[in-house]
Amino acid sequence: MDTRQTIINSAIAIFNEDFSAPLDDIVNATGISRRTLHRYFKDRIDLLTACRNDMMKTWQTAMIAAYQGSSDPIEQLELMLYAGIDCGAKYAFLNKLQERMPNHKIPENEKNVAYETIRDKWFSLIPKLQKKRVISDQLTAYWIRALFISMITTTIDTLKSGNIAPNDVKKFAWYSFRRSIGIE
Repeated sequence: MDTRQTIINSAIAIFNEDFSAPLDDIVNATGISRRTLHRYFKDRIDLLTACRNDMMKTWQTAMIAAYQGSSDPIEQLELMLYAGIDCGAKYAFLNKLQERMPNHKIPENEKNVAYETIRDKWFSLIPKLQKKRVISDQLTAYWIRALFISMITTTIDTLKSGNIAPNDVKKFAWYSFRRSIGIE
């Protein structure tokens, strides 16, 4: 693994524990000098942007694989929920980053067309399932997406708390999500 990626991995782990941790914590964790850190990242924002891009790539890869894991739309939703949960630690950090940098956009050359296609297909699943009366037509696709994201966040928080057995958490998440959108 190259130095740049090592720094990013350390930053993700450290910022997940303490978003306001100083850059010196990352320097100490990676065993590099502050000068080496700044050779790769000009400042904290530059490092956070790199972490965000790294996490988005991980998230995108997981969501694409989940969507392509089945041709059944209900299974696709379930697999995508599980993929979001599996990206747990990185997803939680991404939430913190989005809260602190709400206007931060991925540069155009960083966008992943395959992921955007899958995201659009995910959104197209909702009206199809509503038309078949599988999902409640009282809910908008945006609302269902918000529930989906909230379910992932709730699951991650619950996993971190240690109050639910890791073997049960996905089952509970899928049951809660599918019931919230009207899937029996």
